[in-house]
Amino acid sequence: MNLGLAFMGALLGTLFGALPGIGPINGIAILMPLAYTLGLPAESALILLAGVYTGSEYGGRMSSILLNVPGDAGAVMTTLDGHPLAKKGLAGPALGLSAVSSFVGATIAIIGLTLFAPMLAKVAVMFGPAEFFALMVFAFASMAVMMGKDPIKTGIGAVLGVLIAMVGVDSGTGVLRYTFGMAELYDGVDFVVMIIGLFAISEILLMLEHAHHKDSSDKMPPIGRVMVSLKEVLHCKWAMLRSGVIGFIVGVLPGTGASVASAVAYTTEKRLSDKDNTFGTGNMRGLAAPEAGNNAAAAGSFVPMLTLGIPGSGTTAVLLGALMLYNITPGPMMFSERPEVAGGLIASLYIGNIMLLLLNLPLAGVFAKVLTIPRWTLVPGIAILAFVGVYQLHSNLMAIYMMLVIGLFGYALRKLGFSLAPVILGYVLGGLMEDNLRRALSISGGDPGILLQSGISVGLWIAAVLLLVLPWLVPKVLPRKALVDA
Repeated sequence: MNLGLAFMGALLGTLFGALPGIGPINGIAILMPLAYTLGLPAESALILLAGVYTGSEYGGRMSSILLNVPGDAGAVMTTLDGHPLAKKGLAGPALGLSAVSSFVGATIAIIGLTLFAPMLAKVAVMFGPAEFFALMVFAFASMAVMMGKDPIKTGIGAVLGVLIAMVGVDSGTGVLRYTFGMAELYDGVDFVVMIIGLFAISEILLMLEHAHHKDSSDKMPPIGRVMVSLKEVLHCKWAMLRSGVIGFIVGVLPGTGASVASAVAYTTEKRLSDKDNTFGTGNMRGLAAPEAGNNAAAAGSFVPMLTLGIPGSGTTAVLLGALMLYNITPGPMMFSERPEVAGGLIASLYIGNIMLLLLNLPLAGVFAKVLTIPRWTLVPGIAILAFVGVYQLHSNLMAIYMMLVIGLFGYALRKLGFSLAPVILGYVLGGLMEDNLRRALSISGGDPGILLQSGISVGLWIAAVLLLVLPWLVPKVLPRKALVDA
């Protein structure tokens, strides 16, 4: 059954990724309550949802290359050289090369996950509440600096997520927080209601808004052959390998994700190998680098989720919530207490990655047909899945109303240019952060000095401060040094 779920996840993920705007978070948000209500075991549900995640990273490249419209944030850099290649009549080879690059990047990251996750889990056993609190602070710092073009909006989004996580009865004091006298909010905002409202409902509203816009599929170039030649693959081999390693490292950092990884991989490769200044005009290596980087980051983001219980990206924040739905708390003990979940996930990533390559190489032309479907025609299907999923979990109309209110809130944020990933990360990390701070202060009898007592805590606090200060300080220092050297 798990093999079938891995295949289904890979197939649906590729389709979700190919449709611009749907992406992995919306796909997982729609399928998660469905998997739970169908009674799938935790490891099977995680295999299905992880397949959707990795499949979306594969699928996101299609609209980037063929239509110059990224399927998700991680595929933005793919448009820079992917679409120029399509305009040169090389759409098929570009799709084939990007599939091979995605496979290489994901393989490097899955091997890294296999090797380093158990080691990191052993280190994480030494973490207490104070160390976990410092880790959350580090995650928020890295998110503010590395996620999105506007750190201020990223910070505001994260704070909004934390505020939503605070809604309900304070478990320590019994004080009501942001409930506005509504008994339905005493238990807080449910995770499933939150993600379906924030992502799926807001996406439906955006689809309806653009229903009458001219569909860009008319401009789709002919695909032709999709089997990339060995010579073309070998030409890009170092770009794929370097970007795979970079993507894995970036993916491991909490709160970053595939968009940062693809940008870092692309700019690194441009500096190293763009001797003839052809990046941005249809360079094969300029296509291979971001594709290897974003797929490696997707697999790498499982490392902090499985070992520390910290999501590495917005999508893994949703997966973290899926595990909590099954009363499983990811963390250092997960490899020993629930080996079937951790081991099953890693094994499914290996198998799913091979399935994705086999699906995406010969069937690229078939998947590309999905791009010709007007997006507004998907609204009824997504709406039915969202409403049925929430109602089956809660059997309560109030949950539906709350989902719609959160959907309108998410729609407003997207119209104002906010990314929703920091909001969901803030929502997930905010609750964990408060719990660990409360435990640490309980242990110390209220003394805040416990937050700086261990070497691990101090190292994480220093790393968080450096992350916030260095991007501001370095541009001010480097020009002076250059002037002195001159």
